[in-house]
Amino acid sequence: MSRNWLENQTTIDKNTQDTIRMSGILPRHIAIIMDGNGRWAVEDGKNRTAGHEEGINSVRDIVKASSQLGIQFLTLYAFSIENWKRPRTEVNILMKLLEFYLKHEIEELHHNNVRLLAIGKLNSLPKSIQKLLLYSIDLTKDNTGLTLTLALSYSGRWDIVKAVQMVALDVRRGKLSPEDITEERFASYLVTHNIPDPDLLIRTSGEMRLSNFLLWETAYSEIFITDRYWPAYRREDLYIAVNNYMCRERRFGKTSAQILTEQPDTNSPKNYFQRVMDAFNPR
Repeated sequence: MSRNWLENQTTIDKNTQDTIRMSGILPRHIAIIMDGNGRWAVEDGKNRTAGHEEGINSVRDIVKASSQLGIQFLTLYAFSIENWKRPRTEVNILMKLLEFYLKHEIEELHHNNVRLLAIGKLNSLPKSIQKLLLYSIDLTKDNTGLTLTLALSYSGRWDIVKAVQMVALDVRRGKLSPEDITEERFASYLVTHNIPDPDLLIRTSGEMRLSNFLLWETAYSEIFITDRYWPAYRREDLYIAVNNYMCRERRFGKTSAQILTEQPDTNSPKNYFQRVMDAFNPR
């Protein structure tokens, strides 16, 4: 089977993506809190490990679909700093699955022009994974397609505190004055300084919280919550979330009248959902 994702795609799926692209402006950056692996497994009578393993298949499909659709940035919340508090056996399994993913997927990601990045307290990860990440990031650094960012041993508060420490250090060294500190300048100290803020934040499993993920960056992100557990989440679910995003009006503190004046065609309401569903069910 061809490793080229654009060639290895069904006609129905390709038509669905064409319909979505023609409907409006895609989110440039999608961030996903991948939640519900353990609950999916337990409710299906399996151990939690099975949920994490099936979650890898969801990662594969969502990364492929995002690349095919033309999404520029995809950030996946893979492991939080708080996750280190989980039982040691589960943490070890998660680390082994991460290592497996990097070893077995990086060549295909590279072949499909995906650039890989990682954010978080990466020196907390096992040395073997740190080495794999460095290799994978260097291998794909010149790719110009989808930028896939893995949030590993990550915490939004950790990143903000670290940025404050770095700002304070630069002020003390005389490299920066307090008057120079703007939102843009502060953001340059965050680990996400080289990627845009998320346009769309998706959380699976129905939980209504950010879980310490991209706290600064999601200030104006559109949020979509789905009850679907991550191991069951596939591209059809992603299309629904993207479609929902494209139906919304993003005002960034302005009024609807201002937005319509500035972008008269961008935010006009359309029945995107019906178009997507029609593409999945051709008559």
